[in-house]
Amino acid sequence: MLDRAELLGLFPEILLWDTTLILLVLGMMVARTPARPAAPFVRTVAWLGLHCVLLAIVLVGVGIPITINSIHDILLTDSFTHCCDIFLLVGTAGTIMLIVDHGGRDTLRAFETIVLILLSTSGMLVLISASDLLIMFIAMELQTLCFYVLAASKRDSECSTEAGLKYFLLGAFSSGLFLFGCSMVYGSTGVTNFEELGILALTRSWGVPDPSTGIPIIGILCIVVGFLFKITAVPFHMWAPDVYEGSLTLVTAFFSIAPKIAIFANMVRVLNHCFHDHDWQSLLFFASIGSMILGTVAAMAQQKVKRFVVYSSIGHVGYLCIGFAGGTTMEGIQSLLIGLLIYLFMTVNVFGLFCAVRPVRSQYLGDLGVFGKLHPLFAITFSLTMFSYAGIPPLAGFCSKFYLFFGAIRCGADVLAGLGVVTSVISCFYYLRLVKLMYFDLPGEYMIPPRLDRDNSIVLAITVACITLMFLYTSPLFLVTHYMAMGLFAESGVGFSGSVA
Repeated sequence: MLDRAELLGLFPEILLWDTTLILLVLGMMVARTPARPAAPFVRTVAWLGLHCVLLAIVLVGVGIPITINSIHDILLTDSFTHCCDIFLLVGTAGTIMLIVDHGGRDTLRAFETIVLILLSTSGMLVLISASDLLIMFIAMELQTLCFYVLAASKRDSECSTEAGLKYFLLGAFSSGLFLFGCSMVYGSTGVTNFEELGILALTRSWGVPDPSTGIPIIGILCIVVGFLFKITAVPFHMWAPDVYEGSLTLVTAFFSIAPKIAIFANMVRVLNHCFHDHDWQSLLFFASIGSMILGTVAAMAQQKVKRFVVYSSIGHVGYLCIGFAGGTTMEGIQSLLIGLLIYLFMTVNVFGLFCAVRPVRSQYLGDLGVFGKLHPLFAITFSLTMFSYAGIPPLAGFCSKFYLFFGAIRCGADVLAGLGVVTSVISCFYYLRLVKLMYFDLPGEYMIPPRLDRDNSIVLAITVACITLMFLYTSPLFLVTHYMAMGLFAESGVGFSGSVA
């Protein structure tokens, strides 16, 4: 039986599950009346889903900010969980707000898209609070199965079908490898709880007759490889360009935001609670280097909007992995959380802009020509976002990279920090190239000015304000991330040294 405190901690997940079931039943009932137009119904479902997510944010915000072991120590709700849940729900709300306006005029017609987004979000909430290997795998598969269907949701498109099939085949392989790693760790230790695994790691009592066999290390590396696949880190990124390009623009936005928040949060918890010996650190070190280099070099050669965004995202994943450079230290984790929050704002903003020009024509980067004259406000907003992506001060992107590099230097990873600076300078070329396209180049054909809808304008206004004005008062950001990191380290019992604030 669950007591009152445990039940309150699970209220957001229960709300999303109940709303998903209600919307699914509602959609089945409405589907029996073919005379009803599809687009207004999709917008209605999107509004209901948006209100559900906003209510979940309120429930998380007023939740009990203390450490609670829920349901026989398989779920944890602490300050780190609460804040990461809010990050995830804010990203989901931003995506759904874009669906509200564009669901009726884009190729999005199925209400199941909203249902799948809510269902996958509930799985990611469980993933963030998971404190057991088995629950972690089940939650990860819940969100992944929804992603397979979302990738192929454009049923009349060969590219979308291909994207869903590629994602399913490669995702099944990574899930099998991840499960194999969990089974190796369980077979070597006999436990799946994070706290118990952390005690065994600290005492080096892995439960095997001969510690030199390396069975736990193999399991740990398989788990980390599974994580790297989910966040599209090099060399496990090969599925991302085709899947992101073949999916709907709004689905691509959701893929670029929500899973990375959940996976990075779960990575921090797993690597901080379970595996303190840093056997995984070298793998993340090289994944960070490869992601920064490949993301920077490949993005320069892209002509299509979605593929450009994909490789830019891969490069930012490399920057975020710098937070693990010194293991699970206070500086590294706090800088990772700062970078993750700023990445959320920038990505929601850029996809909001692309959705605004989607009805016009925005498949290629060259289609952005003369937008500086057709829609000056659009061009200014897009330019500020590109400047932030490039890390130009005093925008939020600069703060993100500065604290990530600063945390790496504090941890002794000078190579990562130096390479990050070099790749950031190189990335300025293709980010500023987009600004040049808008103001100085001509499109290949006549273009209609984009129309910024009400909800899209709200999303863009909030995100661009966070991107441009964050430097004026950064104390709340540092306090929130420091509070999250303190709660994480207090729960794990691992020592730490200061913060980046």
